Amino acid sequence: MSDLAHFTHHPIDWNLTPEHAVTMYLEWGNNDWHAEYPPVRSKSDISTYFVVDTWNAAPVIRLVQRNSEQATDLIVIPFPPELLEDFYEQNGKSKGIYTPTPALKAWLRRQIGQE
Repeated sequence: MSDLAHFTHHPIDWNLTPEHAVTMYLEWGNNDWHAEYPPVRSKSDISTYFVVDTWNAAPVIRLVQRNSEQATDLIVIPFPPELLEDFYEQNGKSKGIYTPTPALKAWLRRQIGQE
C-alpha cells in the first residue's frame, strides 16, 4: 500500500495551482469573487493540493494543506523517476514550486486510489 493511500478521503483540489493558492491565501483582495477560486473568508477555508518542489537536488512532491494562517505539508514523497523526463520537458529544470503535470496527476490519483 502506498503512503499516499492514507489520503484517499481527503478533499484534494486537483486543479489548484501554486499560483492560485498564493492569490487566494496570501494576496488578499487580488482575486475576483467570480473567479474559479474566490477569496477566502476565514481561517476555516482550507485547500488541499499537490505541488512539485524542485528547490533541492532531487525533486519532491508535497501534499499541502493551506488556510489563511499557514501551509502544512501533509506528506512529502520522492518524485517518481519514470515521470521525471516528462516533467522536465514541460517545465524545464529551473528551481521552484510547480503544478503537477497531467501524467503526474494520473500517477498520484492511482497511488491515492482516486482514479
